[in-house]
Amino acid sequence: MDKLTLHEDPRSGNCYKIRLAAALLGLPLERVEYDILKGETRTPGFLAGVNANGRIPVLQIGERFLPESNAACWYLANGSALVPGDRFAQADMLRWMFFEQYNHEPNVATLRFWLHYVGRANLTEGQEAQLEAKWLAGCAALRLMDEHLADADWFVGDAITLADIALFAYTHVAEEGGAFHLADFPHVQRWLDRVRAVPGFVPMQG
Repeated sequence: MDKLTLHEDPRSGNCYKIRLAAALLGLPLERVEYDILKGETRTPGFLAGVNANGRIPVLQIGERFLPESNAACWYLANGSALVPGDRFAQADMLRWMFFEQYNHEPNVATLRFWLHYVGRANLTEGQEAQLEAKWLAGCAALRLMDEHLADADWFVGDAITLADIALFAYTHVAEEGGAFHLADFPHVQRWLDRVRAVPGFVPMQG
């Protein structure tokens, strides 16, 4: 495999997904860090050389660049035990990964970023107006996860997959900023502990 380099902000759950997947697969991963709060992914050099969309993470594979966290995870894990062999199970895994990006991340991760890193006093009027709707949607996503995990140890099948990695990244830090309380979702809490116990696990700030 070509040399792997992750362009990231280590505080980002989307970046952490890729590091966690690589760690569980035993793949070496070099890291180049950027501070998104300082606009370091919006510089002309970054836009021209790494990602014209001005976002991280970006997984660099040799001389090629692959943006989008779940696409990068798929690249690393395709053909491994993190992707189920059964065709339906693969699609079900992707279903949860799409859910993470559409229902979970825009609410749980956004509130963490706004309240924990930006600070409520610094929010725009538009952001302030969205707080309640994002909290309600984030709670709904966590509740759906909790209901699923009441009868399952993992999101798909009987072992960890990319679905778990994708959802773990922002769920385990959901309380940062004070918007969400994981004690309200006991099955999610037990699942978080199962993920942490997987051989090869690395913490977010490791």
